[in-house]
Amino acid sequence: GFKREPLSQTRENPGMRKKVVLTGRVVSGAKKAAYFTQLDWVQDQCLKKLRFKPYPGTLNIELTLESLAVLRELEKHVKVELVPPDASSCEARVLSLSVGSVFGALVMPSEDVRIHGKRIIEVIAPVRLKDTLNLTDGDEVTLIVETSLQEK
Repeated sequence: GFKREPLSQTRENPGMRKKVVLTGRVVSGAKKAAYFTQLDWVQDQCLKKLRFKPYPGTLNIELTLESLAVLRELEKHVKVELVPPDASSCEARVLSLSVGSVFGALVMPSEDVRIHGKRIIEVIAPVRLKDTLNLTDGDEVTLIVETSLQEK
């Protein structure tokens, strides 16, 4: 008989958006992010580039080793940067994502100012994620990163 190929097996459009899943657990941060997220230039650029003003602070997540490997691959394709107006602040690259029902972004400060271990990432959002999603330290979370990876 005649068999139709499932859609998932058809050739992919190279500019297509893909959903990438990262998992980890909530951990306590260094309580320094509130300062960074409240800087005028950070607020302005988040509004312009991410379409939201960040809540003062970040949600810290310790990624699984598998997710860390996936993130390393994603980092090569990051297009959005928060660029400071002067050299006294550090720049950061950001990756849009969602946690539960909340849209936010993963913030990756430049290596020289990264204060957490490599497995710990920081997520900004327009709300306090711990309250909004009822999270406590140790809870498992799933982050959905939407990306358009170009096939080379």
